[in-house]
Formats: sequence, structure tokens, C-alpha cells
Amino acid sequence: MAKAFRWQKRGHQTANLAYLLLGGLLFRSICAYLLSPGFDEAYYYLYSRHLHWSYFDHPLLVAFSTRLGWQLTGLISPFTIRIGALLLYTGSLGWLYLTAKRLFDQQVGLLAVAIATVTPLFTVGFGLLTSPENPLIFFWTATLYLATLEFFPNQGDRAAVYRPSWRIAGLGVLLGLTCLGKYHGFVLGLGLVGFCLSQAAYRKALTSPWTLAALVLFVATLFPLWFWNLQHDWISFQFQLSMRFETSEASGYSLLSLLGVLLMELGYLFPTIGWPLWGVAGRSLWQQRQRFSPKPSVEIWQLDKKALILWVSLPIMLGFTLLGGAQPILPGWPAPGFWGITILLAEEASHWRGHTLRRWLVGTGLSGASLLLLVSLHVNLGIFQQPSQYALLGGFVPPPQDPTTALIDPRSLHQAFAASPELTAALKNTDFVFTNDLFLAGYIDMAIRPLTSVPVTVFSPDPRGFAFWYDPAQWLGKTALYLTSDQFYQQPEILAAYRPYFAGIEETATIALRRGGTVTKTFHAFTAKTMIRPYVYPY
Repeated sequence: MAKAFRWQKRGHQTANLAYLLLGGLLFRSICAYLLSPGFDEAYYYLYSRHLHWSYFDHPLLVAFSTRLGWQLTGLISPFTIRIGALLLYTGSLGWLYLTAKRLFDQQVGLLAVAIATVTPLFTVGFGLLTSPENPLIFFWTATLYLATLEFFPNQGDRAAVYRPSWRIAGLGVLLGLTCLGKYHGFVLGLGLVGFCLSQAAYRKALTSPWTLAALVLFVATLFPLWFWNLQHDWISFQFQLSMRFETSEASGYSLLSLLGVLLMELGYLFPTIGWPLWGVAGRSLWQQRQRFSPKPSVEIWQLDKKALILWVSLPIMLGFTLLGGAQPILPGWPAPGFWGITILLAEEASHWRGHTLRRWLVGTGLSGASLLLLVSLHVNLGIFQQPSQYALLGGFVPPPQDPTTALIDPRSLHQAFAASPELTAALKNTDFVFTNDLFLAGYIDMAIRPLTSVPVTVFSPDPRGFAFWYDPAQWLGKTALYLTSDQFYQQPEILAAYRPYFAGIEETATIALRRGGTVTKTFHAFTAKTMIRPYVYPY
């Protein structure tokens, strides 16, 4: 009877895992359909249009994950560019389950997936929006799982003697793939080295022949990254380590800015998840002191497991949070650290009372999902906009004061472009399209792609990848169409900057975008005749 009960319970937990994975995928798919692309997503879509060994500001895997959906379906839409993100995150949750299960037990694995599923920062940043975080967190978690197999080969009692194995070489490949997702992967590798150095039983891993093999495989896996940068003066590393910080207006270190970053993290994680994550990280770190106690109350074997999670999580989690006191940071920068601590939170939550655990997970999940759906509906329909034909209670925010109007639905933009005879005719008679903002270029490319196949480029002091995708000299003698929105439209200044490059520039059309029946954005089109000198990029 007892054996039968255990099998029944295991089957029940497996079914719960399937419900979490499939239910989360369905919910994220609905949001992916409703939500307009973000600025970065529009830019990464252009990555997928210009496949290369690497890119100015990120490695190459985001190009393939973004391209997957629209390449398979033949359709370009907010949903199709996110198909890769939806699938990769489902896989990441699977790796998270296996890792937590291996370190602790099946219940902890299931709870880790449940916590990650209801955490807005993970759901949106890792599993909904297309971004470098999609492949990063997939291979990050796969690396962590292989590390648990290497360092904790037995579930239960500790092995008598640790012996390095071939899995270390596998870690070299997975770490390389993690770095090809995003540069955070280098910090993950340093965390694994730090774990081995800090634990006497595992130091022999660093002197093993398998580690030399891992280094060789790591460098080989990173071939696309270093090969592309070798050809372009290591511009990616220049940008990530210095250039992107040169425009920062921060002066000195600000505790107030640090507090703002902490509050931002709590908001994106959701307070009911953010506070427990920070709390369990602090308690687990404090608990590590017991390995120096003559009579520790916690088994060293358990401390080693938590030490592995802390070493791969805290450098990212603390490092980028503290950096926020010196300059602005993005929510996704510290997120992989919080992702790892989720396992420790799941282990602690497995000891809570059942009704407390259910209320916590269900309450957080319903609150976060409701907010995300409301945001998606507002961005798509303007349910809080005043005026809007879909407004709730008459609306609250006028379009000029609504930051969500900065997002552009490429489907609506395509319809507006197609409905303009002047613009349709101009697109047929142009050799290329350019704009003055790299993010705007992605929206424009998605919108005009069904109408024309002419290339879209950017003439701007901040061109990022466009400086490498096209040679401005190839446009000499060609006619261009300059497209911009009212957000960037300052006719005297911008047109004056472009006039020296063309024989003449004249306005062609004005296109209005509507949400909820109200004009929320206006696009301006100019015909730029005969390019007479190439545009000069800053790098």
C-alpha cells in the first residue's frame, strides 16, 4: 500500500508539473498575441533579418530565437517573433525542475516551477518578450543542472570521495552557449569556479584534465563571438564595458538611486516574491557560517548544495543591484540571480503549511496575471485611455500623458501605411528606407515588409548594428524614403541634418495611428532624392 501511494503521489506531482508548464505556456501565448512589441524586441527582430556571427550589442542566439517563429510561419507579428521565447522558457522551467529535484526532492522541484511561473519578472522577461534572456536563461539553467550532476552525483548521502568526470567538459560547452545568449554567462562561469575554490572537496575539479578540455570547448563554442569581434576591433566588448556608460548622467554613488533599484526589483518580481527571495538569500548566506562550527546544526552536504546556488546567483543579483546606485540599470540585468535563488525559496517553502503555501502561490499568481492582462489590453485597446471607445469608466489617461502610446503595433502601422496612396506609391519608387532611431526602424521594417522588400536602415549618432549591416556608400545615387514618428519629428533640426546627404528632401505623406478610435501617434514620410554622399557613422 505504501509503495502504491508513493507512485500515486509521484504521478499526481508529474501531472501538476504538466499543468504548470502547459498552463503557463497558454497564458504567455495569449499575452504574446495581445501585447505590442517593445522597443528592444523590434530591434532584435532586425537581428533576425541580418543573421551574422555576432552583433554590436549582443551575441547571436537572440537572432535565431526571434527568427524561429516568423521563419516557420511565414508571418511577421508580435506573436510570431515571440514563439522562440515561449518555447525556450518552457524548456528553462523544465531544467529548473530537474535541478531543484536533484538538489532536494520532487516537491521542491515542483514548487520552484510554481514560483517561477507566478513571478512577473520571469514570466515577462524570460518567457514572453523576445530578448537575449531567452537563450541565456535556458542554457544557464541547463548548465546549473549539469553542475548538480557533477558535484552531487548521489541523491541522499554524500559520496565518499568526489571525482571529477566528463561532465566538466560538458559544462564548458553549456557555458559557451550561455555566453552566446548574453554576456552574463561569463559571470556564471566565474561563480562555478568560486564554488570549487570555496569548497575543499571540489578544488580538485579545477586541476582536472577535464577542466582543460572544458576551457578548450568553451573557447571553441564562443567562436562566433570572438571571430566577429576580431574583425570589428572588439567593438562589442568596448560597448558593454565602457561605451554604454559614457552617456550616463549619474555623478557619484547614490543611496537613493540604490533604494530606487531595490524598489524596482520588488515591483517587477512582485512584493510577495521579491521580499522572500531577498530574505532566503540572506538566511542561506548566513547559514554558510556553520561550516566553520565544530557542531553545525545543518549537514555540510546541505550547505554545499546551497553554496552552489549562492555562488552562481549572488554575484549577478548583488552586483547589478549595487551597480544601480551608480547608474541606471535594466530589470533584466540582475534577474538570473533571482532565478537561481528561486530554488532556495522553493526548498524553504516546502516546509510551510499547506494552506499558507496555496494562498501565497494562488494569490500571487492571480494578482500578477490580472495585472499583466490589464496592461496587455490597455496597450492593445486603450482600456484606461481617455478618450477611447474601449475605455473602462470613461478612461483615465489622455494619450499625450500615456507612456504606453510609445509602443507601436506593427499590424496597425501596416494597415495605416497600406491605406495611404501617397506612401504606397513612394515605397514602390524608393531604393531604401531610413529613419533616425534604431528602435523605430524595427517597427517600420515589420510594418512595410508585406508591402515591399526594400532594406531599412538608420542614420543616427547611435546606429548600433546598422553600422555593420549596411555600407552607407552603397546608397550613393539612390532615392530614399525617410520615415519617422512625432516622437522624434522636429522638422527643422532633423531635416537640416539630412539635407547635406541628398539632392533634395520633400514631405510625402502623414499617417495617423489610432487606438480605441483616438489618434495616439503620427508618422511622417519624406522622399529623399539622390543620395550624394555617404552617411558617416561614429564607429
